Amino acid sequence: MSNTIHGPEKTPEEIAKIVEQTENSDKKIYPILKPGDWVGLKAGALSSTLIPSEDGAEVVIGYGMDTPDNFVFLTKQHLETMDAKQITQEAFTNLENCDPGLEFVGALDNKAVGANGNDFSSEAILSRTHMLKAHAMLDAEELLVSIPRRTCMTIISRQADEDTINKFAFLHNHTWQDDSFGNAPITNSFFIVKDGSIVGHIPL
Repeated sequence: MSNTIHGPEKTPEEIAKIVEQTENSDKKIYPILKPGDWVGLKAGALSSTLIPSEDGAEVVIGYGMDTPDNFVFLTKQHLETMDAKQITQEAFTNLENCDPGLEFVGALDNKAVGANGNDFSSEAILSRTHMLKAHAMLDAEELLVSIPRRTCMTIISRQADEDTINKFAFLHNHTWQDDSFGNAPITNSFFIVKDGSIVGHIPL
């Protein structure tokens, strides 16, 4: 059983060391978006459901600790020494304080804003502060948000013109299918955001 996002299986001694590291460190915890079939769930990773599905979840939020080598996901074992509410509170506070790097997207004639390449670009959708900034940048009451893979996020107004929506959909589809960057898939859906919060999603 591995506590990390990727890499070889860890021995019980290594896992114990990781748990000890996370318990005795000042490493920051962040929410990390994962698809519902994420292997970490079977390994006992802590998670909350973002998009439910008939047989479980389509998208979940894992909780990872940022260590120098990689992200170490918190598991149910951590609940023996940490409070679940405290974990989620800390994770979302850290996300608020993180700058996802929202900027206008030239390829979409500056009718979209995006955050790409940062560790928590896609997770910015979980932050009302970051989403309210996107509302203001696009002067839009409702947003369509694409987070096909980790470190990728593109946002347009839900009332955007047809050409912009088509380009946005093309970009989403291309990123969803492109595995060349090695960033893990999240979901083939658009999220609807109103007043800075997710109010629905459109499966593609």
